[in-house]
Amino acid sequence: MQNNCHLSTLIHEQAKKYGAKPVLNFRMFGSLEWKAVSWNQFSLRVKQVSNALLNLGLQPQENVAVFAQNCIQYLYTDFGAYGIRVVTIPIYATSSEQQIQYVVQDASVRFLFVGEQEQYDKAHRIFALCPTLERIIIFDKSVRISSHDHNALYFEDFIALGENLPRQSQVEQLWKEASMDDICNIIYTSGTTGDSKGVILTYGQYFAAMKGNDECVPVGEKDRVMSFLPMAHIFERGWMYLCLTEGAQVILNTYPKEIQQSMRETHPTCMSAVPRFWEKVYQGVKEKIESSSAVKQKIFRHALAVGRKHNIEYLSRGKRPPISLALEYKAVNSTILSLVRKQLGLENAHFFPTAGAYVSPEVEEFIHSIGIWMMVGYGLTESLATVSCDHMDKPYTIGSVGRPISSIQIKISDEGEVLLKGPTITRGYYKRDDVNAVAFDEDGFFHTGDAGYLRNGELFLTERIKDLYKTSNGKYIAPQMVEAMLLVDKYIDQVAVIADQRQFVSALIVPEFRLVEEWARDQGIDFESREELCQNRAVHDMLKERIDTLQQRLSGYEQIKRITLIPHHFSMESGELTNTLKLKRTVINKNYKELIDLMYKDL
Repeated sequence: MQNNCHLSTLIHEQAKKYGAKPVLNFRMFGSLEWKAVSWNQFSLRVKQVSNALLNLGLQPQENVAVFAQNCIQYLYTDFGAYGIRVVTIPIYATSSEQQIQYVVQDASVRFLFVGEQEQYDKAHRIFALCPTLERIIIFDKSVRISSHDHNALYFEDFIALGENLPRQSQVEQLWKEASMDDICNIIYTSGTTGDSKGVILTYGQYFAAMKGNDECVPVGEKDRVMSFLPMAHIFERGWMYLCLTEGAQVILNTYPKEIQQSMRETHPTCMSAVPRFWEKVYQGVKEKIESSSAVKQKIFRHALAVGRKHNIEYLSRGKRPPISLALEYKAVNSTILSLVRKQLGLENAHFFPTAGAYVSPEVEEFIHSIGIWMMVGYGLTESLATVSCDHMDKPYTIGSVGRPISSIQIKISDEGEVLLKGPTITRGYYKRDDVNAVAFDEDGFFHTGDAGYLRNGELFLTERIKDLYKTSNGKYIAPQMVEAMLLVDKYIDQVAVIADQRQFVSALIVPEFRLVEEWARDQGIDFESREELCQNRAVHDMLKERIDTLQQRLSGYEQIKRITLIPHHFSMESGELTNTLKLKRTVINKNYKELIDLMYKDL
């Protein structure tokens, strides 16, 4: 049963209920050994952080920031700050020095918590440029502190300031004074347009979000939940807090690239993820099957067809499968499909919330067919994550983003924009009255910037209005939809669709180099570098042929006519990706202008 109390006391209230029961599974920085922390230990650490922050002079509603990847100290810091009404500001662990400096200065941050050496080094370099910044507190004790830095403090030394709870009576008084109107977090959006804004999130928003999600998201005490997405992402943050209110056990994956290994080692039942994760799973399973014998391929494809019929043609539509189909599914599920899930570490799979970008119907259908319940949803930082999601007890449609949670009012404007109102919606952007004035309509509905429609109680998104491209022929293209369609191909790693004010659609393609290099060698193609590989006509034609097959169901004007292969990845370092790995289209268009122009040269 959910305990939806104020976040300032959540961990302590749950500790009264669960005591010595494990709640957090984690690995220390650089360690391979999984350890566990009980609710009682979690509660004590949170109290120590609250006391330490008071000893350092923090006042209610002042701001601290956390610049780190997912780790146990991150949670201690967040909930310790909430205990004394201090605001926490999460910063992506991959952020640049300029981004950190902007946030620290904009929010007048006093204390900056950092994870590993890379984060400390960046924080140290911007310290002198940020007048309000007093201390850097370091989670990883192996970090080397600069000999000239007298303001840095290791987390274990910071904890020692509150070890014996010297200010606990003051902490408990602040618990009593805590208000649902207090600011809990300010989360700075990554900004595909480059305009980063601090979204204000209150405790009241969290309370409403936890209540609304509890009604339709069946996570519970028996679940082991993998924390994979960054805690700076509202989707992961909201999801993790929901799991804690439900008494679930949380597994903290500190290094995203190790997620597959972490899953096989810890066997989670649930995990929030973005579509790209499932696209990689889809590609990996397909690649393995395609390299199997003809007999094994036939067996798997039959099992997949049975899974699709059972889980999608019947269950997704709220229909009971015929007995013969149910028995056949039981047989293939307990043998073939269960082996696929076991290789992923998901033999105990419950359900998997998925949002953050367009979900390819092909991938969604595949994941359901192998017996994994992908709960597709939609949300924004400004809505404190969930606006809508699939409900496990109701029919769902492949291609929708689910049914709205109970507290949300959705209105579709005359232009087709999705507008939102309700207790989970932000009060506005931090110190941005100019933006706030246009973010809400006269009835108080928030402009999402997403176009969509409602049908039979489900929300369908059609495109991101600001990302919508218009060709010189007056045709509109939704690039995210086209890109998601291509990303299911095992030979394609990244795609940037080009179309705005152009005669036709083209694309910059970053190949999945390992597989493309393997294919080229099998074809007897010689190459000495990735640049040479990308310029090879046979490689180009192979990828274009696969793209043409994938885009057959698109209208002619939506189809990619020309491609250019890029020998390196789009990256955050080059400014081409946001911290949430969304394309910064204006930067890509600028960085690759010459290559893009070449695709339209002979017209």
